[in-house]
Amino acid sequence: MAQRSRLFNEVLLAVENISLSFGGVKALSDISFDIMKGEIRAIIGPNGAGKSSMLNCINGFYHPQQGAITYKGVKRSRMKPHAAAEQGIARTFQNIALFRGMSTLDNIMTGRNLRMKTGLFWQALRAGPAAREEIEHRKAVEKIIDFLEIQHIRKVPVGQLPYGLQKRVELGRALAAEPELLLLDEPMAGMNLEEKQDMCRFVLDVNDEFGTTICLIEHDMGVVMDISDRVVVLDYGKKIGDGVPEAVKSDRAVIDAYLGVSH
Repeated sequence: MAQRSRLFNEVLLAVENISLSFGGVKALSDISFDIMKGEIRAIIGPNGAGKSSMLNCINGFYHPQQGAITYKGVKRSRMKPHAAAEQGIARTFQNIALFRGMSTLDNIMTGRNLRMKTGLFWQALRAGPAAREEIEHRKAVEKIIDFLEIQHIRKVPVGQLPYGLQKRVELGRALAAEPELLLLDEPMAGMNLEEKQDMCRFVLDVNDEFGTTICLIEHDMGVVMDISDRVVVLDYGKKIGDGVPEAVKSDRAVIDAYLGVSH
């Protein structure tokens, strides 16, 4: 797969001097970077570098003690996950967070909740406007199922699925919210080579066909080099690199961090 080379001219989200501590432990220290509209932006670094903490700050699970995040031109210091979802930020997790007893289709349907407009009364009755709305949402979910090529498991409880397919269902649930910014926390962790190739293809297709901006955490450097437009590198909560994949890959500080070299 050839390395991507594209130009972007609009900042969708900017992280400005973010610092986050848990007691005496500094998880993030004065981190700044931006995500351009339409790009695939990777966050990489060794274990414990602060990557997941950074995603948690972006979508409101954590509230940094210092700094701010500007999203679509609006600066904020705090954001609740529900508000982030309403504003077009969707998230998958490092550890799969699906409803294991529910089918693939029903899990993906939960991603449509924020787009349901009818009241709880009609939804409980599943009649009138709620019934019509559910039909439209199911059409949207079926399109996602087709897109992710998981028609054969649409009625299977996700707890019975192999790991790689569960990861694909989780991606489908995030896509069901029709996000403008999609945060992927190690979407290929634990996958074999074939599963990784499939997931790479779907991530690229989401970006190309839907125009979705993607920010992902990934440990597989081959994947990062192939699918990312730009890469930011964290180590022990600090930013040590930022740029196009080729430049980051040859950066001495980045190489040392991955090799465990101390200075």
